[in-house]
Order: sequence, then structure tokens, then C-alpha cells
Amino acid sequence: MKLTLSTLAIAAAFAVAAPSFAAGTAADNVTVSDPYVRLAPPGQMVTGAFLMLKNNDDKDHKVVKADNAASKVTELHTHTMEGGMMKMRQVKDIEIKAKGETALKPGGLHIMLIDLKQPLKEGENVAINVTFEDGSSKKFDAQVRKPQAAMPAPMPMDHDHKGMKH
Repeated sequence: MKLTLSTLAIAAAFAVAAPSFAAGTAADNVTVSDPYVRLAPPGQMVTGAFLMLKNNDDKDHKVVKADNAASKVTELHTHTMEGGMMKMRQVKDIEIKAKGETALKPGGLHIMLIDLKQPLKEGENVAINVTFEDGSSKKFDAQVRKPQAAMPAPMPMDHDHKGMKH
């Protein structure tokens, strides 16, 4: 059997590309659900994006970068308790365990949109792109929503009126 130069070139191209097609990329295996961006108060030019990441793969994956067109800077962040104070810190990546989920939520991991180019409006969508450790990326739209006010826990009340005169 004779191998031509073009046949060898095609075979070499597939051999180089084959590993990336074998198991799929992180972006192929990680799904995004319920993405939203918190509506920033008037005059505030920073906000956060929140979502659920689900890894359907048999191996761990990491989000290593995020970007969007609505802000000049985009960072991966978390909140930590330091000296009795809640502080926000940039993180180098966000891990999604094999067959697991990672929640990006207020008070925890999130995507920080810093130096917004213009105020965001409730109901508009912000296109966000996340990049994974293997270089693959996933783009999704996150709707701008008003923050949900946390309901205070009801106070226990004793309605026993013993000893009260009516």
C-alpha cells in the first residue's frame, strides 16, 4: 500500500487533534443553570454574577477565567470570614468536582463584574464567558435581577397569657 504525502498529512492532523475529541472538553461536560447578575444600587459600578455549575464528567474541572462586555474587569471571587468580618477575595479558580455541582451564590463563590461600563437595567441580559482549565469556554446569558431581600427569621413568641388580666 502506497502512502501519499497528503494522506500522511491528514493522518498526522487527526492524530494531533484526536485527544481533544476523545472525552469532550470541560465546556462540553459542564452545564450552567439559573445564571443571573445582581442589579447594582444606583451609583455603584460593581456587581456579581451567580449561577449553578454542574459537572457531568468523570473528572474534576475548574473555571479559571471569566469575562463579559458589561464591565472593564471580571474576576472570580469568594467571601471569607477573617477576624469576625466577612471579606471578599479573588480566587484563582472555581472547582467543579466530577459528577458534582458548585453553586456561585451571594455570600460565597461568584463572578465579580468590576467597573461597569454603564449602569445595568433590570431584565437586560449580560453575556458572560467562562474559560476552563483545558482552554475550552462556555458562553451564557445572565439576566439582571433585583436582589432578593432575605426574610428575617420569625421570632419565637410565647402567646401564653397566664397571669395576664384582660
